[in-house]
Amino acid sequence: MDGIWADFAAILPTVAVGLLFWFIMRAIIRSDKTERKVLAKYEAEERAKRGL
Repeated sequence: MDGIWADFAAILPTVAVGLLFWFIMRAIIRSDKTERKVLAKYEAEERAKRGL
């Protein structure tokens, strides 16, 4: 039983860093997608104002 907890303690930091990396990358990709959507909407409004 002692060996299982030692193995778990050895793997835990790797899993934690992997999850942290995944959450950060997901946030970056989602914010980029949202920013592109907002920018496209803004550009479409500007084109409509100018009649293009």
